[in-house]
Amino acid sequence: MSDDISTLRRILQENRVIAVAGLSADWFRPSYFAAKYMQEHGYRVIPVNPRYAGQKLLGETCYASLTDIPEKVDLVDVFRRSEDVMPIAEAAIAIGARALWQQIGVKNEAAAAAARKAGLDAVMDRCVKIEHARLFGGLNWVGVNTRVISAKRPRAIAN
Repeated sequence: MSDDISTLRRILQENRVIAVAGLSADWFRPSYFAAKYMQEHGYRVIPVNPRYAGQKLLGETCYASLTDIPEKVDLVDVFRRSEDVMPIAEAAIAIGARALWQQIGVKNEAAAAAARKAGLDAVMDRCVKIEHARLFGGLNWVGVNTRVISAKRPRAIAN
């Protein structure tokens, strides 16, 4: 299972380069907000959206597809409809990503199974921003029930 607390924490600690498939240039869209948050917390975010290919989003060059990215990607974060995930999962496998993360509301079991079969971690129906804030960002200090019970405060991720 790739959505237990220890697995989510490991995925977010070990995977520092995130390709965001479906990243929007609109600041008010969830994909933009989540990507900006992850950038501000020390992650390298690479935009993937054919609509903006060659343009700069969040200070990074946007690519039309995962296979166009000229560097190693650790985690592929999917902001697309569930039925559009399989080709993204196949591309994530092809580029040697270590994790496929389907955002809240995105659930493609077949794509997750294909990713797991290829050795990737696969997360569905969760937001990287929310999980990072829950596990590392101190949400518990402002009264949010993070469902994390521990006598230890989680170590911050080094930038």
